[in-house]
Amino acid sequence: MTTSPSNTRSFGSMEELNKIIDSYMAEVPEIKALCDACLNTKRYGGDVVLMVVDAAFVSVGMNYFTSVIPKVTEFERRYISKIKNLSDLSRSNTEDFLTIWKNKRSWNVAKEVAHHLSTVDDNDITALTKWARECDISSWKNDPIGKINGVGINTFQYLRMMGGADTVMPDKVVKRVFNDIGGKAGINFPKDDIEFIMKIEEVAKKTGYKPIELCWMTWFVQYKKEKRKKYLDIMLKI
Repeated sequence: MTTSPSNTRSFGSMEELNKIIDSYMAEVPEIKALCDACLNTKRYGGDVVLMVVDAAFVSVGMNYFTSVIPKVTEFERRYISKIKNLSDLSRSNTEDFLTIWKNKRSWNVAKEVAHHLSTVDDNDITALTKWARECDISSWKNDPIGKINGVGINTFQYLRMMGGADTVMPDKVVKRVFNDIGGKAGINFPKDDIEFIMKIEEVAKKTGYKPIELCWMTWFVQYKKEKRKKYLDIMLKI
């Protein structure tokens, strides 16, 4: 369910806002392809098991490019023949995976998310997209996945995005970049996570970008050009 903005403060100069965001987006033209993959549930070649494992690792807060992606890739290489769908993942033995990723909570998150999604539909992609598009972000803590220990708002939103929901993660990087933008454009962005999500969705409508594009943009513009290109190249392969 898409959120709708309410009680938001008036914008600063829309002309200035568009100009600033256009300049940020111009630095990362590859973002559209990455977001299209998310919106069409095609990350990792459409393998939802890998998407769930990715999201479970992200919940720990390790560097995404140097820690998470290499470990998801290792998991894929070692277990692709054994764990073919979410049902397989939900029934797997956590101890088997600790040589790849030592954090047991991550594996518990992955298994519990996989268990719930496997009850939504027998087809993994259908299950993820159905859940992602129908859940209510305003009551996310009452959602079966939101109730899982270790799943916060960012993991919740990240899973939704990989399931095709055009939305935003209110993580520290996204907030920092938009607070910088707000300082330049005369806009105050809310501290509250749900209000922040709604505000960025409103900004997206007013600037002609997708919320998911604005979110992904923030994760790359923080890096210098050489490192940004390196990370974008990695992302375009998964």
